[in-house]
Amino acid sequence: MSHTIENKDKLLARIRRLKGQMEAVERALESGKPCGEVLQLLASVRGALSGLTGEVMQDHLHEHVLHAENDEERARATEELAQVLKTYIR
Repeated sequence: MSHTIENKDKLLARIRRLKGQMEAVERALESGKPCGEVLQLLASVRGALSGLTGEVMQDHLHEHVLHAENDEERARATEELAQVLKTYIR
């Protein structure tokens, strides 16, 4: 079973918290909060998203690279992660 399925409830809980944080940014902008407060909220969102991304990447490495069933699966998983990292770093 895939790690995203095994950890679905935990990952979805993190997504719901992220949605709540984004809604807080929206409310802050709508109510005219100072830019410092908006920036702090945005930094929190970025941190939460980075944490979620890191967790999924770590689980991907563990399940699909470290414990791959064969070299072909390991190579495919490594290439998937390399492509994601290229996008993530941009």
